Amino acid sequence: MPTALITGASTGLGAAFARRLGAEGHDLVLVARNRDRLEAAAAGHRAAFGVRVEVLAADLADPAARARVERRLTDPDLSPVDVLVNNAAVETCTEFAQARLGELQTEIAVNVTAVLSLTHAAVPGMIGRGRGAVINVASFAGYLPPRGSAYAASKAWVLAFTDTVAASLTGTGVAALALCPGRVRTDKHVRTGRPVGREGSPLWQDPDEVVDACLADLRRGRSLSTPGWVYASVVGVLELPRRSLRALARLAGRGRTSRPPAVSVARR
Repeated sequence: MPTALITGASTGLGAAFARRLGAEGHDLVLVARNRDRLEAAAAGHRAAFGVRVEVLAADLADPAARARVERRLTDPDLSPVDVLVNNAAVETCTEFAQARLGELQTEIAVNVTAVLSLTHAAVPGMIGRGRGAVINVASFAGYLPPRGSAYAASKAWVLAFTDTVAASLTGTGVAALALCPGRVRTDKHVRTGRPVGREGSPLWQDPDEVVDACLADLRRGRSLSTPGWVYASVVGVLELPRRSLRALARLAGRGRTSRPPAVSVARR
């Protein structure tokens, strides 16, 4: 069976990814900070889908804990990870000038450094096997950030990072996709007391619907998934200049003679 590793897997979008991928027959590696929640989720997935589920409790802001997840992605004695979902994220709600520096550094550690390091750990093995996918969960806030939001800036980085990684994987059998959801109903709103939009509002999305749209876009070969017609319409307009530049770059590249790479990549 293929194996999927999901960060932030005990709640919200991460839990929805685990449910969907488990239902599709993926063995699961669940990563989050709270071991009790992970164990409860793992028991539910084993019972519901009959798949193997590993639990890896790790705070991705901690370099040592992050290194444990990297080792799981590269360990040749364990089942290789075919799908990596970088979903874990931290959001500081305080505006930048008033926020504590430690909180901002935690945002960067989880939202940027962990995405970078786990992707870097997973991709070489995927290329060697000739198959695999990395899904990086970004946010619509990465396109239109609220004022003073370091979180939104980190998600803009995720969008740009995934775009350039996806371009580097052409022809390898490996895909990279950035998921760009808008407002998603999760239990985070219940815990923090933040308001949730009314049912049926086009600005609010359910986690399972977001995940279904994301995986459908991945299968279509897309490198960006923006579920919901409202968000897709806005992002479609904002992406036009970048798409045009990509097309020009491809046309220019066809007319160049490039040297072969210094290191060959084995493919299946």
